[in-house]
Amino acid sequence: MYAIIRSGGKQYRAEVGATIDVDRLPNEVGDSLDISDVLLVVNGDVATIGQPTIDGATVSATVVEQFRGKKIIVYKYRQRTSYRRKQGHRQYHTRLRIDGISV
Repeated sequence: MYAIIRSGGKQYRAEVGATIDVDRLPNEVGDSLDISDVLLVVNGDVATIGQPTIDGATVSATVVEQFRGKKIIVYKYRQRTSYRRKQGHRQYHTRLRIDGISV
């Protein structure tokens, strides 16, 4: 059984017992939360598709970790103008452990 959830404008596949990394959420480590933005639930051969979300479906999760991702380099360059800019960025993430899926 798995579900497709939406968090922070992105979609993630959530399975019971799995961990997923989503954009930063304002919860503390150890907090439990229920995600009600469930787009799809598949249980064996039966798929329930939301229009756009499934009413009454929730995914319960626990915050495992708050962390920053790998550094990316943003480099801007224009030829023949002595224009060069180098900038780094590290995105904030929240690691969630999926505890249950209810429809």
